[in-house]
Amino acid sequence: MDDIKVISKALVGAEKTVLIGFPGSGLVGSIALQYLVEQMEFEQIGAITSKYFPPVTLMTRGVINAPVRLYEKDHLAAIISDVPIHPMICYEVANGILDWLTKFGIREVTTIAGIITNEPDKRVFGVATSRRVLERIEEETIVLPMGSISGIAASILTECKIRDIPGIGLLGETVNTPDPRSSAATIEVLNKIYGLELDVQPLLEQAVEIEAAMAQIAEQVQETEAAPRREQLPMYG
Repeated sequence: MDDIKVISKALVGAEKTVLIGFPGSGLVGSIALQYLVEQMEFEQIGAITSKYFPPVTLMTRGVINAPVRLYEKDHLAAIISDVPIHPMICYEVANGILDWLTKFGIREVTTIAGIITNEPDKRVFGVATSRRVLERIEEETIVLPMGSISGIAASILTECKIRDIPGIGLLGETVNTPDPRSSAATIEVLNKIYGLELDVQPLLEQAVEIEAAMAQIAEQVQETEAAPRREQLPMYG
């Protein structure tokens, strides 16, 4: 834990489900959990810092946010990151997080991430650390029959497997741009398996705004590419 510092209040009570989202494909996990903690009014109880994290911090209206934050409400806790984790240090970060969480007798860990496909749908794929846990999500997700997942979500699930902590991975189908629609699809699965009843309509409205902005950017890029290159322009002076 020397290189991963958790500065936080203790989790209140035992048997909590911990939801974890780090930036990745489509920012699916980060968008989904940030929306969840805001809409359900979770309390921020702490933060995680590390020499492994990139030297980046985000701010809202001039106020700095911790790049990795811990939240809590009732039987749920959430860990949300604004910074990506380099593959070379995923083990250290996952190990540090699980070392801290296991002090509190947690019930289950669910990671949320994105998976890039060639399909336009927003399906949610599911994996779990045991057959017993997988049965709980079989009807709500498309179970990945074979293959591999990577990144910090994979490292966290591996740590859960080794430590005999029930773990679930929800992988929202996405493209490699911010994808609130995929995040909304993963929240719908959380609603079903945890009984949250969280309305995703505002998030879908945000998706419309983001898609419009992305379309405008694409149009501007096309116009720029179609414009004459500098060497094609006449020279003056």
